[in-house]
Amino acid sequence: MLIVDRFAPEAAKLRSTFDARFANPRGTGADRFLWDYWHVPGQYTALRTPAWTYFPRAIYRPFHERLVQWGRETLGCHDISPPWLSLYVEGCRQELHADLPHGPWAFVFSLTNWRTRTFRGGETLLVRDEILDFWHDFASVRGVEERELIRTVEPKLNRLTVFDPRIPHGVRTVTGTHDPREGRLVIHGWFVQPRPFVRGPLATRALTARIGELTDRLGGWLGDLPIAGLYSVAFDIDRRGVVRNVAALSDTTRVPRSAERARTQLVRKIREDIAAWRFGAQRLPSRVTLPLVFERE
Repeated sequence: MLIVDRFAPEAAKLRSTFDARFANPRGTGADRFLWDYWHVPGQYTALRTPAWTYFPRAIYRPFHERLVQWGRETLGCHDISPPWLSLYVEGCRQELHADLPHGPWAFVFSLTNWRTRTFRGGETLLVRDEILDFWHDFASVRGVEERELIRTVEPKLNRLTVFDPRIPHGVRTVTGTHDPREGRLVIHGWFVQPRPFVRGPLATRALTARIGELTDRLGGWLGDLPIAGLYSVAFDIDRRGVVRNVAALSDTTRVPRSAERARTQLVRKIREDIAAWRFGAQRLPSRVTLPLVFERE
């Protein structure tokens, strides 16, 4: 999971747009009739609307482009799914669930006035990794409470929370307000389309050739390793075409605990292989984000 506070300077204008539309409770403007009451018994209850049509284009577009660019550079995902704007007031919640196969990363961007809230609840809930493998180190002499089972993330204003959507997650029930301006307000969706992203003059065909060679070698390295997830690396290419500064950006690859050592060796081989790549000379340096997707059927 990744958390970025003070993510977007557009947050204040996005929030102000929402507040202005609900400033007059007796108002009947068309923009008040855009919400879908989404209720699936025992699972989801919230108000939602497409974020990209709710806000004025001049305000929303810079935020959207910022989010897409961040996903390309940080996760190796080329785009985002059409995001939702969701509102949680009294009784709204999401029970635990996993999002498959919407995208390799989920995001929640908060427009909630968390510091001055009047409601209770509203935190994003994620089941902890150790609970997903609960019996590995279970001790009958140790008590277990919710904080040891579930990780909570407060939806603070202008906070971007990004996580592996395969992890069971939800939203704690909101209680204490029926006023839309005092509820939990978030923009959310998924980062999608993992693919290489190049900043600089590096020729696409040259990168494609190296990726193809790596893919061929991966077949032999993988064997029957039951791995699934997204592994993204970034690296620089200097003017001579030499690869520098290979670093893992994000890693959601998972295997059974018994195969963890093999997984670690695999990702190390990948980094070492990329570090040995060579390209032709170029007039300026380049930087590459390279996502590798592993799927288990």
